[in-house]
Amino acid sequence: MPQLLVRNLDEKIEKALKGRAAKNGRSAEAEHRAILYRALAEDENSKDIKQMLLEIPDVGLDSDFDRPRDNGREIEF
Repeated sequence: MPQLLVRNLDEKIEKALKGRAAKNGRSAEAEHRAILYRALAEDENSKDIKQMLLEIPDVGLDSDFDRPRDNGREIEF
C-alpha cells in the first residue's frame, strides 16, 4: 500500500490534526486518511453548474413556472 509523508507541516496544523483525531477517537494517521479521502472523493463526484444544468430534462413549458401577478392589497386612507 502506498505511503504519504508530509514534511514541513506547520505546528499549529499538526496540533489541530491530533486534536481532531482524538475527538473522533482515532489516530492522527487515520484522521489524515479520512480527511484526504473526504476531500478527494468529493472532488471526483462533484459537478459544475453547467453540467448540472445540461442534465435537467427538457420537459414542460416555461409558462408552467409563471407566477400570478401580485397587485398588492387595497388599503384605505
